[in-house]
Amino acid sequence: MRVEIIPCLKDNYSYLIIDDSNKSACVVDPSEAEPIINYLKNKDINLKYILNTHHHFDHIGGNEDLKKEFSSIVVGFKKDSERIPGIDIFLEDGQIWEADNFKAKIIHVPGHTTGHICFNFFQEKLAFTGDTLFSLGCGRIFEGTYEQMYESLNKIKSLPKETKIYCGHEYTLSNSKFCMENDPDNQNLQKKIEQIKKLTSNGLPTIPTTIKEELDCNIFLRAKNLESFSKLRDLKDNF
Repeated sequence: MRVEIIPCLKDNYSYLIIDDSNKSACVVDPSEAEPIINYLKNKDINLKYILNTHHHFDHIGGNEDLKKEFSSIVVGFKKDSERIPGIDIFLEDGQIWEADNFKAKIIHVPGHTTGHICFNFFQEKLAFTGDTLFSLGCGRIFEGTYEQMYESLNKIKSLPKETKIYCGHEYTLSNSKFCMENDPDNQNLQKKIEQIKKLTSNGLPTIPTTIKEELDCNIFLRAKNLESFSKLRDLKDNF
């Protein structure tokens, strides 16, 4: 399997997980259909599955057009089914979703929304975290609680350290400024910021990151307890 990053809208990323053995693919969180259709048609790849981490429009906006174009199957969280357009397969927490050569464990990670999930392709060590875990950040808490988000991040950070993290937005450079403000002596963070600046100056994505990098550098994953996490989340909301 290989992952292609498809920039969408202003700062969203959608991800194509491509099985070159049979020219088929999944797409994670298609914000819009056109750039995904263009890539797939150009490469003669069939879109078999649409995977949604949560219901926000900038993660499901392309669902219906893609489903119409490719007869794709929409896969999402059972308890969020009324908010995910075109959903066909209803997932539950802890379930192993397996179709063709694609295989992922579903991790329910509420906080940003109540029905947010992460797709952990554990065999390839790839995790698609939507708007729960960002590179050097985490999502705003819209529907859930601080406790839910803290527990959700703990679930993700328990994955193998070499797991590659693919998140929903290119927020890394702005997130790094908040991390530096609150963790100025972190040498791992300082080195990562140098890498981020090189990538962004060349117009390249800062994604994927890894669990190890986030444990070393992400102030939210380094929070020792719920109280300190909650204070950081409030500070970030007003940063």
